[in-house]
Amino acid sequence: MGYRSSFKSVKLGWFRHLKDLKFEYARSGISSSRTGSIGACTTLREGHGSLGSAGHRPAQDADWTPALPRKKPFSKKLLGRRLRIALLCLMLCGWEWAWAQDTTPAFLKVSGPCGLRFPEDHGAHEGYRTEWWYYTGNVRTEAGRLFGFQLTFFRYQMVPTAANEKRPDTVSPWRTNQMYFAHAALSDVEKGRFLYEEKALRGAAGLAGAEMTEEGIRVWVHPWTARLGPNHHELLAEASRFSLHLRLEPQKPLVLHGIEGYSVKGSSPDRASCYYSWTRLQVQGTVRTENEVLPVTGYAWMDHEYSSEPLEPGLQGWDWFSLQLDDGTEFMLFGLRQKDGSWHGASSGTFVEASGAARHVGRDEVVVEVLSTWKSPRSKAVYPSAWRLQVPSLALDLRIRPNLADQELETPASTGVTYWEGSISFEGTRQGKSVRGLGYVELTGYARPFDAPL
Repeated sequence: MGYRSSFKSVKLGWFRHLKDLKFEYARSGISSSRTGSIGACTTLREGHGSLGSAGHRPAQDADWTPALPRKKPFSKKLLGRRLRIALLCLMLCGWEWAWAQDTTPAFLKVSGPCGLRFPEDHGAHEGYRTEWWYYTGNVRTEAGRLFGFQLTFFRYQMVPTAANEKRPDTVSPWRTNQMYFAHAALSDVEKGRFLYEEKALRGAAGLAGAEMTEEGIRVWVHPWTARLGPNHHELLAEASRFSLHLRLEPQKPLVLHGIEGYSVKGSSPDRASCYYSWTRLQVQGTVRTENEVLPVTGYAWMDHEYSSEPLEPGLQGWDWFSLQLDDGTEFMLFGLRQKDGSWHGASSGTFVEASGAARHVGRDEVVVEVLSTWKSPRSKAVYPSAWRLQVPSLALDLRIRPNLADQELETPASTGVTYWEGSISFEGTRQGKSVRGLGYVELTGYARPFDAPL
């Protein structure tokens, strides 16, 4: 399902800062105005304009007209201050415009079959507000030491494409309507350590993006990269305390969730995403943790999803499971969590046979029981920490537990969301036979209600 990240909280933080700065330069006698629907800074003028000395038009004089500004002696200090304020206004024009134009015209909507075509649709879908390429997996050293890993790239479009096209042309290599974020994490189960880092860069000047190359699709937030080739994927992430250098080979065809990739996540047709996965990728490569560089092998899962719609009112977040059973099957399940903790009727899953054939699993086929919880010492969020998962129609009964209790990510420098994403183990039965396996679970909206696009 994916994060997956509260871009709204990042944007609101910038806007609050913007309004504070606008207030400061307005007090200094410099103001900006917006004209038309573009919302660009168009004029700078000295004086208070239509404001009285206290910032309000005097009520006692119905014929009041603004007075011309008084001349002041030339001052290099004053001139320098006003030049700095003018430059500040120009720098803030883009943010002011994005603020004014965030909802009109609209972003593209997912409201029916996605018509996915590959390899083109492995790339970015600009026009939709959010998108992610999401890798998780479990690998072991030759001695059996277990690591979980995550490498995720997020694309966030700041304003609708049609609105952006109305902006004046510019040759600046920094101009972009796209922001990219990335999260990388390593769960060192044996040593009980969870390491993670985050990045945020503009989708411009070669810093971050998604592009088609001769080798396939490349998605990157410098210097982290994922390459999706016709026969394998490559993940490269060098963080300060750990690194991932992994090659992933699909063992099955990719799976389209929902109705041919159209995954409904609410009560209306446009509360939806386009969503597909590689549910079993064989992994070879190395992980570094501090001063150790260790060869590893194992299996990974990859999700790619895009949408524009936020969760509908009343939903707090979601619980997402990706399970790789040792009988060669896989199961994906997402629960859209309501305020009372129950799952919305649009919650669903996909079961993948060993042959690669996929079967949709509806909400009414699934029973999930939370067996225990864990409270974060940092965010104070209380997360589920063990589950019993039953799907009677599949004769599936599993007990799931985290391989580490603390696999919580706090991401103030990128997406602004606190969430739990971690390596898990499970065991149980399927069709009367014992099964076990590894996987990943994601839990959002426990630190605070989740209000990002799907």
